[in-house]
Amino acid sequence: MNAPLHKEMPAGSLDAAQVLAQVSAQWDGDIVRQISDYIAIPAKSPGFDKDWAAHGYIDTVMRNAAAWVEAQKVRGLKLEVIRLDGRTPVLFFEVPASSGASQENQAPGQAQQQGDATKTEAKTTTTSQQTVLMYGHLDKQPEFTGWRNDLGPWTPKYEDGKLYGRGGADDGYAVYASIAAIQALQAQGVAHPRIVGLIETCEESGSYDLLPYVDALKTRLGDVGLVICLDSGAGNYEQLWLTTSLRGMAGGTLKVQVLTEGVHSGDASGLVPSSFRIMRQVLDRLEDSATGRLLPASFHCEVPPERLKQAQATAAILGDELYKRFPWAHYDCGGATAFALPTTTDPLQALLNRTWVPTLSVTGAEGLPDLGNAGNVLRPYTAFKLSLRLPPLVDAAKAVQELKQLLEDNAPYQARVTFEGGGGATGWNAPETAPWFERALNDASTAHFGAGVGYIGQGGTIPLMNMLSQGFPKAQMMVCGVLGPKSNAHGPNEFLHVSYAKRLTAAVAQVIAQMPA
Repeated sequence: MNAPLHKEMPAGSLDAAQVLAQVSAQWDGDIVRQISDYIAIPAKSPGFDKDWAAHGYIDTVMRNAAAWVEAQKVRGLKLEVIRLDGRTPVLFFEVPASSGASQENQAPGQAQQQGDATKTEAKTTTTSQQTVLMYGHLDKQPEFTGWRNDLGPWTPKYEDGKLYGRGGADDGYAVYASIAAIQALQAQGVAHPRIVGLIETCEESGSYDLLPYVDALKTRLGDVGLVICLDSGAGNYEQLWLTTSLRGMAGGTLKVQVLTEGVHSGDASGLVPSSFRIMRQVLDRLEDSATGRLLPASFHCEVPPERLKQAQATAAILGDELYKRFPWAHYDCGGATAFALPTTTDPLQALLNRTWVPTLSVTGAEGLPDLGNAGNVLRPYTAFKLSLRLPPLVDAAKAVQELKQLLEDNAPYQARVTFEGGGGATGWNAPETAPWFERALNDASTAHFGAGVGYIGQGGTIPLMNMLSQGFPKAQMMVCGVLGPKSNAHGPNEFLHVSYAKRLTAAVAQVIAQMPA
C-alpha cells in the first residue's frame, strides 16, 4: 500500500513521531555503518600526529564525510572542502532557507532524496531571516590504553545499542546527524531557515586552525541566530541536555633539570637533589596537594546566580550518579571490597567541581623509565605535561602567562625549571536563553524523551563556542551531545549511545523548525 500523501506544514509543525521514525531508519540503515568506517581510520588530531598531512587520515575522513553528504541530495545543498595553506581542512555546506514545500505523491522520507528543485512548489516565505550554524569535528584523540580485550580504538564494534571506538561520539557522528536533521525537515515540507555547516579537523588540538577559516568564511556564514554544536555531553540518556557553560583550558610542559646525565643513586643521592622532589615543590605553588584546590585567586571566579540555580536543579536530577558513573578502582581490604573515593559526595558540589572550579591534571610524563628498565640511577630531569581546567569566565591567555611565572621563578636549588606553554582556550558561558529557544528545547525534549530539557555545565572545552559568542553575540547556542555516563571520550572503551543519538537528531530538527521568523 502506498504511504499517505505528505502535505506542507508551517514552521514548527513537525510530526515528532514521524521525524523520529525517519531518523532512526537512517541511523540503522546507513549512519551507523558510516560512523563505523570512520572509527576504523586513525585520524588523530594534529596535536597528536605531527605528520597528519603525510599520513592522510584526516583527508580520508573529510573526503568520506563530504561524499556521503553529497550523496544525500539534500535540496539546495552546496558543499565545499576548504583548505588553507598549512592548515587542517574544513567541510563547509550551505542549505538555503525553505518556506515549506508540498511533497505530492512522495512517502515520508523520500523528499530529501529529491535533488531537483524544479519539482518543489514554492510557498510564501515564513522562515527566519537568520542562519543556523551546525558545528562538528572529525579529528580524534589518540588511542590511550586499557581498552577491553575485544575492543580497540580503531576497531568499531556495535554491541547492545552502543557503537564502540575512538571518535564516534566525539565527534564523528555530528556531520551525519546534522544532515539527517535537515532531511527530516525537508521530508515533511516544513519551513526552515538558512542552514550552514562547519566541520573542522583541529578541535582536539584546541581548534588553532579554525579561526582563520571563520574569518575567511565570515560573509558566507551570514547572520547567525542559532548555533547547534553537537560536541558536548549529556547528564543522562533520559532527556535532552543543554550545555550552559564550558571550562577553559591552559596547558604546557613543566620540566625540572638538575643534571646533564643520570648518575648512580648511591653515589649522588643526598647531595644531588631529586628532580622529582623539586617538581613536587614547584607544583605546591600551584596546587594544595591535600585538597586539590588551585592556589592562585585569579584562577577562580564566582558562579553566576543563574548557573548556580541550574546546577541545584541538575544535582537534584542526577544525584549520586554524578560521581558513581566513573570507573573507580576497587580492591580487597580485609575481606571486604573497598573503592577509591571522589573529592565530594555532595551532588551540587560534585557538579560545581567539574564545571566551575579550576583543577590540575598531569596527563603525561617524561624522564621516567618504565619499571622494567628503572635502575638505581638518579635521573637528570623530570618533565610533566600539565592540563589546567579553568572556570568559564577566566581568561586562558592570562592564566598561561601567570602559570609560567609562578612555576619558573626562584627555582629550588637553582635547578633549571622551564614551563613551555601548550596554548590555552578561554571557556564559555551561554548567553541569556530566549523564550522561544527555551520553549523549543522543552518541546523537543518532551516529544522525543518524555522529559523536559536539563541544563548542565560541562568540564570540557570547545574553543569555537567562545569565538562564536564574540562574533554572534545575539545568537542562541544549542550546545549538546551524546557524551553521557560512561561514554568515556578520550579514554578506553569510548562509545556512541545510538538510541540517544537518534532522539537527539530528531530533537535538533524540531528546534530548528521552531526558530521564529
